[in-house]
Amino acid sequence: MHISNYRRKTQAVFLFFILFLFICVLRLFFIQFFRSDYLVSIAKKQHNLFVELEPRRGTIYDRDNKPLAVNIAVDSLYACPAGMSEKDKEAAVRQIPAILNISRESLREKLSRKKYFVWIARKIDPSQAQKIKDLKLKGFDFIRESKRCYPNSYLAAHTLGFAGLDNNGLEGLELYYDRFLKGKPGWALFLRDARQKKLNLWEKMIPPKDGFDLVLTIDEVIQYIAERELDNAFKTHHAKGASIVVLNPHTGEILALANRPTYDLNQYQQVGKENRRDRAITDTFEPGSVFKIVTASGALEEKKVVEEDRIFCENGAYKVSSHILHDHTAHGWLTFREVIEESSNIGTCKVAQMLGNEVLYKYIKLFGFGNKTGIDLPGEVSGVAYPPSRWSKVSIANIPMGQGVSVTALQLAGEISIIANGGQLMKPFIVRQIRDEYGDPVKEFSPVAVNKVMSPDTANRIKKILVGVIEEGTGKMAKVIDFSAAGKTGTAQKIDPNGTYSHDKYVASFIGFAPAEDPLIAVAICVDEPHPYYYGGVVAAPVFKNVANDVLRYLRTKQLPAEAMALYESERSN
Repeated sequence: MHISNYRRKTQAVFLFFILFLFICVLRLFFIQFFRSDYLVSIAKKQHNLFVELEPRRGTIYDRDNKPLAVNIAVDSLYACPAGMSEKDKEAAVRQIPAILNISRESLREKLSRKKYFVWIARKIDPSQAQKIKDLKLKGFDFIRESKRCYPNSYLAAHTLGFAGLDNNGLEGLELYYDRFLKGKPGWALFLRDARQKKLNLWEKMIPPKDGFDLVLTIDEVIQYIAERELDNAFKTHHAKGASIVVLNPHTGEILALANRPTYDLNQYQQVGKENRRDRAITDTFEPGSVFKIVTASGALEEKKVVEEDRIFCENGAYKVSSHILHDHTAHGWLTFREVIEESSNIGTCKVAQMLGNEVLYKYIKLFGFGNKTGIDLPGEVSGVAYPPSRWSKVSIANIPMGQGVSVTALQLAGEISIIANGGQLMKPFIVRQIRDEYGDPVKEFSPVAVNKVMSPDTANRIKKILVGVIEEGTGKMAKVIDFSAAGKTGTAQKIDPNGTYSHDKYVASFIGFAPAEDPLIAVAICVDEPHPYYYGGVVAAPVFKNVANDVLRYLRTKQLPAEAMALYESERSN
């Protein structure tokens, strides 16, 4: 009886194990054929890390290959919450927020996610990264990324613009040429150990394609000189804003472009739109007397006057329709040359009346006013130049002296360049070349002549008159030491919100070029609401003098090595 019971128990146990083994086999069969893909994906998530490989954003260089915008390698911190214990998470929440200046709540929320990869902080300072590495926290690791850096801080801020956290261009050239600069990302599957630490082993990889580099027309030294002098005028005259454009009048190449107020490109998040606005191409204003060049050029080109023709300036008051036009200083008889040198409103108005509305408008458009220049920067506006059909009876008095039209600082630089280069309107540009990582050109940009405004003879005659503006007229404070120069002053009333001209808000401007006989640079300076002094000849003309003086000396020394080498080669061949 005892043996029989023992056999039954043994058989029962045996059958139990057989049944258990059968169930296990069925389970393994089910897992192998029905759950394998799911379990493999879990294993891959635990032991593989998908990482997008960021391309190197293209470097931006000045015309002499000095870097203005570069990428540097920095650490980005990530976590693997799904592989961390609650104790590990709490240890991280206690220590990391103080290092990264983030809230404990935000970090705790990120660590509560059931994921194997969560960004904690992107592109952090090396000192912060080292402090976190020293903590040796479980579930945390770093990925090397690139961060946009601007070595010259404020220099050419409005021209360069900036790129954001993900290296996408957001302002300036960084935005305009983003598709060339950004490159294409790659990806890789990296292996991880049991502690979720990334190993330097990858299973699959597609390398990123780096972005192209830009070579600008900007000269870093000229940019510095222009910004230094503009900043000094901006602060000295307590201005609301200011802009300067320096270009090669023969090619349209922008050598320097700056605005005030400005900002540090490496700290762009800390400033508002007011500081980031590129005033030289986005802000319009009535130009005032610098616009008289248009009327003077048209009158000479159309042979309505010659330089020594005498014009009666009505002793300071001249009625046009219902409007009384005044001069800032009363004049009687002036020659046409003196009308421009002394910036007589009345004399300019009488010359414009000789031209007539349609012809005057033709020259306004030939000079490029009312149209965008086509500069390769985002945000440019066209200004306003209405056709004669929209003019009033007093427009023939207002427009020649720079009222009733609106322009940008860049358009004024184009205006004076026409006189400097012999009568051609050139399209301004700021990028000379796009090239790949090996330095081979991908795309090159050349000077473009938009249209012929006047004959070389007319341009030369206007040039001589503008030399007189500096030598004898309203621009004496623009006189450059050791070099001849030509230019024109401007002082324009701003319009108050009620639609009338202000008596305490002005735009002071000066446009000019040097050397007068063979121009190397053309410059436009505009200072918004300077005080207590507001005349262009007092506020803006000295900026031209200082910029032209230093830039011409710099260009002369820059050209010496090439000239010396040419002389050496000539002597050696003889």
